[in-house]
Amino acid sequence: MAFRSLDGIGFSEGEIKALAAEYTIADGPNDDGEMFDRPGKPSDRFPSPYPNEQAARSVNNGAYPPDLSLMIKARPDGANYTYSLLTGYSDAPEGMHMGEHMNYNAYFPGNEIAMPAPLSNGQVSYQDGTEATVDQMARDVVSFLQWAAEPEMEQRKRMGIRTLAFLLIMTVIFYVAKRRIWRDLH
Repeated sequence: MAFRSLDGIGFSEGEIKALAAEYTIADGPNDDGEMFDRPGKPSDRFPSPYPNEQAARSVNNGAYPPDLSLMIKARPDGANYTYSLLTGYSDAPEGMHMGEHMNYNAYFPGNEIAMPAPLSNGQVSYQDGTEATVDQMARDVVSFLQWAAEPEMEQRKRMGIRTLAFLLIMTVIFYVAKRRIWRDLH
């Protein structure tokens, strides 16, 4: 997904350009055949947080992190599952043996997850002064992941409403036409 698609969730063109410019994008080759780095542009895709799968696994206790936007779509009630997963970290109950480098999560199957808790209170600052609790940030992350999983969903819904309105109008027109054409045959 490209940075410019963020306009679908309310970012202005200036905000998108500023956000994209914060990233360094490998580009090229140049005239000498070498790759070079440049600031991001709105047309660039979001870069992966990891350079490759091995780096991702080393940071996450050997587990390759899934694309949570796919979890939103793939699992039944995926948004609630993802929210619960993000907020379900706590200390393991007494007597439960945890594997090395594993974290307790009440909502993960088996309750042991390699991914450390991704959210903590006060991690971000909201422009409107909203308190940055794990609950609030998890809601925001899930909302973003739902949008990222299907950025065209709002457009599809609008088109569906237009289609239903068109069909309703045409049904009325055809019904009136039928009544006028066949009225003399009673």
